[in-house]
Amino acid sequence: MFVTQLKSFFAVARLGSVTLAAKQLGLSQPTVTSQIRHLEDHYGVELFLRQGGRLVLSDEGVRLLPQVDLLLQQEINLEFALRHSGELHRGHLRLGATAPYYVLDIVQRYRERYPLVDISLAAGNSRQMVDALLGYQVDLATSSHLESDARLHRLTLGTDPLALMVHRLHPLAGCRAIRLSDLGRCVLILRERGSTTRQLTEAALAEAGVSPKGQMEIASREAIREAVLRQMGVSVFARHEATAHPDLVVLPFSDPVPSLVEYLYCLGERRQSRLIGAFLALCEAAG
Repeated sequence: MFVTQLKSFFAVARLGSVTLAAKQLGLSQPTVTSQIRHLEDHYGVELFLRQGGRLVLSDEGVRLLPQVDLLLQQEINLEFALRHSGELHRGHLRLGATAPYYVLDIVQRYRERYPLVDISLAAGNSRQMVDALLGYQVDLATSSHLESDARLHRLTLGTDPLALMVHRLHPLAGCRAIRLSDLGRCVLILRERGSTTRQLTEAALAEAGVSPKGQMEIASREAIREAVLRQMGVSVFARHEATAHPDLVVLPFSDPVPSLVEYLYCLGERRQSRLIGAFLALCEAAG
């Protein structure tokens, strides 16, 4: 219970929000608030100052934060060592992916070779996945963002050009290829901010001087695909992410457009651990 309370304190202190801390920890907001209250009441300290609904670290909280950080990091390292100790055919590997299309083939081969290793796969955009990796929430993460952080080891999984997904009844569906200027007549459905696909799409449109007729923001590829199926608009995907469906048409651009590069990252200090090293070896063999 003590370590759990410290995790709640640390998450709120780092993120500056009970709501964000609860989401990261997988807890309810009242639970996070209660754990911090119990910690303060039990030891007679005030870790946060409550100012108009905002939580601000107190002087005592500021002094304790580095020690709590060290303690929680030691717990993470111990848990990691236990999961990756012993023989390779057992353990638990945690993956984070912006899109499953590249990594699932490797996961399948990994499972065939090491069937007793448990694998979990979390999803999010490029920024979220790299943050999860740096926060020791996943062991490996895919991202379409080129990271320069020296702590990270990187492999390239693949490269795909941007393409447009439309409904088969859309006026553009009969084209063999389209121009960026064609999007000026369309409602464009975009991912949330932080998505590399969105950043590349907006940069290409800006360079071409094109403004879509309208825009929508939807936070997942699956939901965007469903919106296109309902003829709510069109969307730009990396070619490999545009899954087949009889009512969907994927159109290449005739204009020069950026390509999306998918990378696989792990922490450099952990690349030699057995489970991670075996996964990297399969990626390198596939490349």
